[in-house]
Amino acid sequence: MKRLTLEDIFAEDDELGLLMDDASPSQQGRGTRKTELDLLEQVSRFYEEHGRFPDNKAEDHDEMCLAAAWTRMAQTPSPAMKEADKLGLLAESTPPSPTLPDWRDEQAFTDIPQSLDDILNDDSLDIDDSLFTLRHSSPAAERAVPEHQAFITPCANFQDYEALFEAVQQEIANGTRKAKRIKKNQILEPAEGDFFIRNGLIAYVAEKYEKTYRHGDREHRLRIIFSNGTESDPLMSSFRKSLTEDKTARLISRIGLGPLAGSETITNATGTIYVARSLSDIPAIRKLRGELYKIGVTSGDVRRRVADARNDPTFLMAPVDIVATYTLVNLSYRKVEDCLHRFFAPSRAKLHVHDRMGKLIYPQEWFLLPAALIGQAAHLIQEGTLHLYEYDPHQKTIIRKNTPQQSL
Repeated sequence: MKRLTLEDIFAEDDELGLLMDDASPSQQGRGTRKTELDLLEQVSRFYEEHGRFPDNKAEDHDEMCLAAAWTRMAQTPSPAMKEADKLGLLAESTPPSPTLPDWRDEQAFTDIPQSLDDILNDDSLDIDDSLFTLRHSSPAAERAVPEHQAFITPCANFQDYEALFEAVQQEIANGTRKAKRIKKNQILEPAEGDFFIRNGLIAYVAEKYEKTYRHGDREHRLRIIFSNGTESDPLMSSFRKSLTEDKTARLISRIGLGPLAGSETITNATGTIYVARSLSDIPAIRKLRGELYKIGVTSGDVRRRVADARNDPTFLMAPVDIVATYTLVNLSYRKVEDCLHRFFAPSRAKLHVHDRMGKLIYPQEWFLLPAALIGQAAHLIQEGTLHLYEYDPHQKTIIRKNTPQQSL
């Protein structure tokens, strides 16, 4: 089928007079009269059939086009149209529809909403208030915000470590120890007795606390002593991150067997055995409040150790009371804790709690026994005679080995 060209289209009769203004005078003379009269005839026929003029907003396309052509033609009818208008349609023809009002004229400029609250407070919106009620998110006040943060504070017993820092500096200077650069993605496992250089200071890992949990994973808290007389107790993951992000950080090598060598000895270093009682509201734990105790050992501040107990599964996800503390001198904190846990193992409580991520945790540091027995065991450890005694879980007493009738 041959496609019409633009010339073919313009050569056809302009039945609706759409091209009349753009036509030449000669073309107007030939086609105007016929177009006007044809249009008048079509409108007259429509009027007789429907009793009204065609609507320029009609859904029917032909009616809409007829109305548009009639509105345009009726505004300036020719004498021939007036003569041929037997029904008087030109006199009755309605004026063109007025221009639709601009939306900016419907209200004052000051009524335009200035904020999202102005829009939401509009009564005409009829918004359901339930849309703004959080149902699957806990309020900020109830979220687990750490109460324990690893601030840098003065080290109360820095005199116990001062000679050690001087020795390490001398060993680096004479080549006995090496300061190795820490790479960006290097995997570090800080251990007690390790030395690092961080932010220009020598950092000594004095203690690796008992295990805790963070986001469902096992974690440790460290006690870090710095060569300027300060200390901090960050989580191991946080300390590791601070080292890998510090371009000047260095790992100071150990002497002899390297990582297999034992921790440096601190003369007269002190530590603390603490006995904690849970304040948990869990019924199974609350009913054991008079006989359930946690045995822990730390070289740092006990209050800081338990400050974030409510977020720590090691402390049963609840605050604790410190029932008693016992000072240790010149003893390995980790060995003392392990010794106490093994000594009272027959009375270890079988507990479990869910951490913040919903993971089930089984703490191992809680025991069902009189709190006074822990103090007796601490005294025997300090004397170096605990190995001569054993714990009787049935009588809940500490007795001397091979002489059951003799108890403390």
